Parts: sequence; structure tokens; C-alpha cells
Amino acid sequence: MVANESQAENVLYGNDGSLSALPSGATIIVSSTVSPGFLIGLEQRLKGENKGFNLVDAPVSGGVKRAAEGTLTIMASGTDDALSSTGNVLSALSEKLYVIQGGCGAASSVKMVNQLLAGVHIAAAAEAMAFGARLGLKTRELFEIIMHAGGYSWMFGNRVPHMLENDYTPYSAVDIFVKDLGIVLNESSSLKIPLYLSSVAHQLFLSGSSSGWGRCDDAAVVKVYETLTGVRIEDKNPIISKVDMFKSLSPEWPGNPLEYLSSMECQSKSKVLVVLDDDPTGTQTVHDIEVLTEWNIEMLVEQFSKRPTCFFILTNSRSLTTEKAILLTKTICRNVEAAAQAVKGIDFTIVLRGDSTLRGHFPEEADAVVSVLGEMDAWIICPFFLQGGRYTIDDIHYVADADRLVPAGETEFAKDAAFGYRSSNLREWVEEKTKGRIPANNVSSVSINLLRKGGPAAICEHLCNLQKGSICIVNAASERDISVFSAGMIQAEIKGKRFLCRTAASFVSARIGIEPRPPIRPSDLGITKDTSGGLIIVGSYVPKTTKQVEALISHFGPKLKCVEVSVDNISMKSIQERDEEINHVANVASASLKAGKDTLVMTSRQLITGRSPEESLEINSKVSSALVAIVQQITTRPRYILAKGGITSSDIATKALEAKRAKVIGQALAGVPLWQLGPESHHPGVPYIVFPGNVGDNNAIVDVVTSWARPSRSTKDILLNAEKGGYAVGAFNVYNLEGVEAVISAAEAENSPAILQVHPGALKHGGVPLVACCISAAEQARVPITVHFDHGNSKVEVLEALELGFDSVMADGSHLPFEENVSYTKFLTCLARAKEMLVEAELGRLSGTEDDLTVEDYEARLTDVKQAQEFIDKTGINALAVCIGNVHGKYPSSGPNLRLDLLKELRALTLDRGVHLVLHGASGLPSDLVKECIALGVRKFNVNTEVRSAYLDALQKPHKDLVHLMASAEEAMKAVIAEKMHLFGSAGKAQASAP
Repeated sequence: MVANESQAENVLYGNDGSLSALPSGATIIVSSTVSPGFLIGLEQRLKGENKGFNLVDAPVSGGVKRAAEGTLTIMASGTDDALSSTGNVLSALSEKLYVIQGGCGAASSVKMVNQLLAGVHIAAAAEAMAFGARLGLKTRELFEIIMHAGGYSWMFGNRVPHMLENDYTPYSAVDIFVKDLGIVLNESSSLKIPLYLSSVAHQLFLSGSSSGWGRCDDAAVVKVYETLTGVRIEDKNPIISKVDMFKSLSPEWPGNPLEYLSSMECQSKSKVLVVLDDDPTGTQTVHDIEVLTEWNIEMLVEQFSKRPTCFFILTNSRSLTTEKAILLTKTICRNVEAAAQAVKGIDFTIVLRGDSTLRGHFPEEADAVVSVLGEMDAWIICPFFLQGGRYTIDDIHYVADADRLVPAGETEFAKDAAFGYRSSNLREWVEEKTKGRIPANNVSSVSINLLRKGGPAAICEHLCNLQKGSICIVNAASERDISVFSAGMIQAEIKGKRFLCRTAASFVSARIGIEPRPPIRPSDLGITKDTSGGLIIVGSYVPKTTKQVEALISHFGPKLKCVEVSVDNISMKSIQERDEEINHVANVASASLKAGKDTLVMTSRQLITGRSPEESLEINSKVSSALVAIVQQITTRPRYILAKGGITSSDIATKALEAKRAKVIGQALAGVPLWQLGPESHHPGVPYIVFPGNVGDNNAIVDVVTSWARPSRSTKDILLNAEKGGYAVGAFNVYNLEGVEAVISAAEAENSPAILQVHPGALKHGGVPLVACCISAAEQARVPITVHFDHGNSKVEVLEALELGFDSVMADGSHLPFEENVSYTKFLTCLARAKEMLVEAELGRLSGTEDDLTVEDYEARLTDVKQAQEFIDKTGINALAVCIGNVHGKYPSSGPNLRLDLLKELRALTLDRGVHLVLHGASGLPSDLVKECIALGVRKFNVNTEVRSAYLDALQKPHKDLVHLMASAEEAMKAVIAEKMHLFGSAGKAQASAP
């Protein structure tokens, strides 16, 4: 890929003019603005060389910033073979790719015309602003007026802010236009067409370059005029400190209006709030509120009959043309009015909740409401939204940017030229959006001073005194401000006033007196036993979404199944290839969810656009319908569904899942609504997380998925919950599939956490398959189960266990002298902690046949309390297996003789250090003794002998088939395990162990 004429010459012909040694058939891409004549001549020379070289004419537009983001616009021309061989490269570099017919030179001709216009517009903008400054005008005010006048151009709107801010960071450069306009003039000379404006603009850029500004942004050409006239164009917006601004405001109204808003008296007198939401993310501040996705009269009558304080109707009108949005709004309002008349004693207030509030179909949707329901006393405009960092102060709407406030207007226009706006002053915004029908000086407002000094009564009086049909702006810098306004508005409604509201989400929750709740977690909904994974659908292409998805994939790694949907296959290929892609993705996602993995289904991140707006709209429609088809074909019921992006979440809910209603049960994260789908949907009751495209930081999706994913296996959590609950957990040695199944089956039947424990002897015999069996069973279990490696008395054994996927290990150096035990345990603890694994160690030494010690010797090997303190402090272990008279294997005929006084001392020591007590040799301990040990702090009991004996006894009984023998052995072990769970107190505690 080469960037200019000289590079192309050097790459192909070198300094001596001989043909380069590039391989035959190579493709050369010329990506900068060069003259069409040069490219045509170069292509002819390459054909004459007969080496099979291909040449692609592919000038780019977008500058340094968009190049770094991979969002360039590329115009490409050349032969079909050349374009085919470079299509993937050009697509990867671009956001928009135009293929120009006419062979090499055609694309550069288009780019040349573009550069002519761009250069002339920048020169004209510089000249106009310099002229205005020389006239003594305020340049920023002049700029804002021209932005709404006939002299506006996109280049004027984009470059003049650089001049006003005196910021010439080189997104483009003065020298680029020296070159590009030079090419234009050379070409005009050869074609004999005079280009007067281009010639003057070229001279202006030459002057800027010769003055030393060549590498500055092209807007720096205005400095030529500043030098000539002695005036300054600069007129920076003052940086507004958020802290200083808020300090300058009056103290908040001292009363708590929420108490009034949520009172029975207020609820009984208030009108039902019917929120027409153009995007499903508008439910992000409410809870225990229903959302309807259909609005026939029968459904609305049913809804009004419940006498709710509020309900939402999901219109998704943001994705519609203005004409369709008007028709939809009228239809809904007619049905709402008819339904309200059918239910005795019902009156309602319409709220148009809009994405970013000030964007979208305004005033068209408001006019549509009035055309059906009649003229209102006032339209209320309230864009305050705390979670989105949006404030209105002195009628100026601000967006919080870190610790400062930025006027919203130009930022919103840059985001969305179609729906955006330029006026940060909301009075002027009304004039802008109504195209002058409602002048700014006819717009009323509620000031923060009135809210904070006058309270609800003053608001009521203000609203009652408005001229009928007024528009009223609501200033607000806190949720208390919105609550005060809501209380005053309700009082005005009780007096007979009618209002139409266009608001952000904060107004809705304040108006119905909803107190904020902390984020909802699965345990809040009683979700503990789902074995399937969660389904995450991403169709949004906003940069924040892409960064959040990258963070999600990076954080979870192989724990997350990522299935990418090829946008090329579903939008640009044949119907058969589209169907194959949809079927493949759905099948892979179904299998992954069934295996318990959280599954991300995402569209490929390369945005494909058409050659026209209509073609781009068709591509978007195909992508959206493909995502719907994929979700429809997924057969596994997910643990939860997360849809990223407003339009994506709407389509998935209404089309894929066919939900006619849902209940907003709260938020999964601040500003991220959580719905529960209605009974008619494909997955009734499944939590549905509606994740807005631009909410949260880069780790926002990570945070939500971490909360909603199936609980990760953690022995630490199991023992910590046992400590909190005052019970113990059984760690049961397993040797084969029947043993594993017996533990899992008993744990699920008794709703108990449990630990699958593998002894080195069992690991040697069963190897990796045994460990894999344990891990798989633990992952699929409906209760918390972890896998523990027991008695690792050599570094080789423990190091192997660390890599096999165990959740915890026992570093058993009890056979070593004390100092060597410390060293051995400390070394392995450091390694295990890097993997977030719990480490158990033993101090003292149990008697029993495996240790070649006799019963009479056990007292000599009891755990020493002073040594235990030093051992814990030096090693950093999480759990300590103690020797207090317990033994491996069977106890003597005289029974166990446990030193409970010693256990009590050890408990005091370990509790202070957050270390759990473990007792090996639980088989054969009397029930009363076990309960005493639990009361004294034992949180993990190792059980082997009794379970193994039950297994061996089952093998002695005759059976007709091996399968029957295995089932009998499993049942025998299960009975012993279940009995132990009840004895240890863990039965029924699985739910408490969930997050």
C-alpha cells in the first residue's frame, strides 16, 4: 500500500527506473489523493511490463483520528480482479467503502472534487470568521447564529470550533490542502477549465504553510487572516467546574417530596402515568412497573383495571421515520383514551420518554398526542437524568464530563445529525426543533431557585398560571429537584390542569415516588439451580459497546463462549448462505448454553454499509432480523438474557421472544433495566437485561455478567458461608463415577453444598479423566460443589493438581519437621494464591494405618497452639487441618478421645486470622461429638471410610447386571452422604451459598 506518487514510483521502479522485484500478480493500493492522470499512466505502464501487477486507486477520507479508529471512508476503483483481491484489506480499514466505476483514476477524480469543495469551504469559513471579528462581533455568538442560518455548511460547523478554541491539533493539516488543491489546479490546467475559487483557496493555504503552520490542523489557515488584520478569532467556552457550579446553587428543598409522592393519598388522587417509550432502556430508574409491547384496547383496558401508578408502552419509534412515528403515536393515544374511558375513575398523563430526551421526533410526537387528546395546559420538557450525567441549570442543558459540565448541544449534533440539536439553551432548543414555530422568548421555565426555595406549592402555582398551550422547561441538578417538581405538578393536576411531558427516565421514577434500589442479583429472585448459561446478544455498533465487549471477552476468556455472526453472510450473500449462518450460530449457542457456559452472540464488528442510505437501511434490517431468527432458534432456556443496544433489545424482546408484556423488577446495574418476561413469551420468567448502548464504563458488561453468571466454584466461598451460618461442609473422597454421582445426587436432594475430594492414590489410579469427571459434575450441579485435592505431600503432586483445575488443594507437609513444613507449605500457598485457590495444610499428624502410626501414638502428634500461630502467620494458608485426637480410618473399640479444650484454643487463634478449621477422620465420630466440634468452629469434615464401606458392602450383593450393581452402590453411598450432610448442618444451606 502506497500513499503518494513518489512512493508508488519508488516501490515499483526504484531509483534507477528498473522494475521492482515484486512478485508477479502483486496488487498495489494507492491510498492518498493523487492526480487521476498519474494513475491512468501508471496502470498503462504496469500493463506494458506484462508482470500481472494489479493497481487499485483507493484514496481515503477521514484524517488521522478516523484512521486510528478504523472508520475511514474509502473510494476505490480499478479492475474487478484488483478490487476482489484487496476487498478484505479495504473493508478492514474503512467504515464506508464506495466502489467507483470507471477504472483507475475514477476514485481519485471523486476524491479530487471532494478536496476542492473541502478546501474552499475551510478557506471561506476562515474568511467569514475573520471578517466578523474585524466587524467587532463576538465570534462564538456569530458562529452559533450562522449554524442556524443559510450560510451554514458541514465544514463550517466542524472547523470553526477549532478556530474558536484555538486548538489546531492536526486531525488534518494545512499542507494536505497545499498538496490536494495543487493537484486540483494541475488537473484543471490540463483540462483547460478555470477554477477561480480553488486558486484563491490554494494561495491562502500556501500562505499558511509558508508562515510555519503547515503541520497544524487545516483550520489554522485562519491565522493568515489574524496576522493580516490583527484580530483574534478565539472565543473559548469557559470550562465549567461541576463542583463550583453545584456550590453556587441554593440548598435543596429541605422536605422529602418522595414521602408525599408515595403516600396512599397522593397515589389515589394522581393520574396514571402512561409512558410512551421510544427505546426500551427508558425503564432504567423504575421497579415493579409493567411494560407493554402491544397496545390494543383490550390489553390497555386490562392494564388500567389494575389501577397502576404507571406503566410503559414500548413504541421503539426512534427506529421509525417521522411519518411512521406520528401515525404510531396517534394510534396508541386513541387506544389509551378509549381504554381509559372503559374503566371507571381512570385519568392519565402521557409522558414521551425519549432516548437522550432532546433527540428524536420532537415536536412531531408531541403534536400527534395533542391532535388526539386535545390541547394541554403545558408541555413539560425535563431532560435531567442523574445516571447519565445530565443536568439543566439556568435553562442550559449540560452533560457531565468527569469533573466539569459541558453544554450538550454541539456534542449531541455530532452524535446524530438527523436527530441531534445544536442549542444547549433549552428555550432556543424549542425554537430550533420547532423550526421557529415557537420562539425562544415564548418558552417558560421552572428555575432551580423556585424549586429549592418555593417547594411544591410554588411549582403548583407557577404551573397553574401558565398560559394554555405553553412549553415549560424544568431546571434540575438533583433528584430532589425532580421530586419537588413532581409533587407540585401533581397538585396542579388535582386542580384540573393537563400536561404532556417529554422527559428522561429520572422524571418517571420521581413522579410516581419510587425510591432507588440496589442492583438486583440472581439470589434476590431465588435463582440458584439453573444449570444453563446466560445468553448475551450484541448488535450495537457504538464505540462504547465495542470496548465493553472487548473487556468482556478479555475478562472471562475461555469461560465465555463467543459466537460471532458474520454480517457479510447474513446481509450480502445468498438466502441459503444466510440461513446456514443463522442455523450454525443458533446450534452452537444452544449447545453452549446447555453446557452451562455464558454465551455471547455478537455481530462481526466490521460495520458494513450500502452505497446509499436506503441500501444501508436494508442491511441493518437484515442484520436485525437475523439476530431475531437466531434467538428464536435457540432451544436451551438461558439463565438470563442480556441484549445490548436499544433497538437490539427491543427487537429481541418483541420479535424473537414474542413478549407482549414484561415487569420491570429493578436494575442489574445503575441505569441498566432488568425485566421479567411475561407468561406468553418463549422463555417466561427469564430475567431480561436491557443494556443501553452508551451506559457505563468499559467494564460495565463485565460487572453485570459477573453478577449474573452461574456461581463460580469456590471452596473459599463454601467455607466462608459455612462460617457465617455456623455449620460444616462434608468433603467426600471419590474414586470413580459412582462416587461422584453419589455426592452430587445427595447434595442436590438435600440442597447442600459439598466438596468432591480426590486423594493422591485415587488421582494416580483415575488420572486426568477422574478429575475432569469431578469438575464437569461440579459445573453441572444445581448446588455449590467444588473439587479438592487431598493430602498433597510432595511438590510434584501439588504442582500437578494446580494445573488440573482443582478448586483447592491440601499442601500436606505434616510428615516434615516444622521448619520444612513451613517452607513447603509457604511455597505451594504462593503458587495456589495466584490461581485464587484455597490452601489447606496440616499441623501435627494423625494416626492411622496410612501413616504407619499406632493409635497409642496419637497424643504425641497433636497440634501445638504456639506452633500453629507461627505456622499460619508464615504460610498464609486459608484452612488448617488440626490433630486433636482424630484418626484416619477406624477409631479403637474404646471410641474417639478428642481434645475439645485444644480445639477451643485453636478456634480462638484461627478465627482471629480468618483461617477455617478442618477435621480429618470424621468417619465413626459420634453425632454429639461432631456437633460439639462444629460449635467449636470446625467448618470442614473429611469423610471416607463410611462411604467406602457402603460401596464395598453393595458390591457383595448379587446383581443381574453391572448397571444395576453401579446403581445399587451409588444409592448406598448416597444414603451415607445425605446422613452426614444433615449431621454437619449443611442440608438446606445451598441457597445461602449462592451469590
